[in-house]
Amino acid sequence: MTLTKDMPIGRIVQEYPQTVPVFLKHGLMCFGCAVARFENLEQGAIAHGIDVDALLVDLNEAIKEPKED
Repeated sequence: MTLTKDMPIGRIVQEYPQTVPVFLKHGLMCFGCAVARFENLEQGAIAHGIDVDALLVDLNEAIKEPKED
């Protein structure tokens, strides 16, 4: 699965808890607030002055399956 800008922040965090450090790294601390259930990733990033494209790259990297050796 690939995360997209239109996905609700709350859903991302619920389904992929490993993304929490990525949100924190980018300065998006509101993933636990009530608005995050309804606000999508792009809306949250814009509201906090965060580069949504860079955030999305890091979030998708965080949810990748571990590589087989």
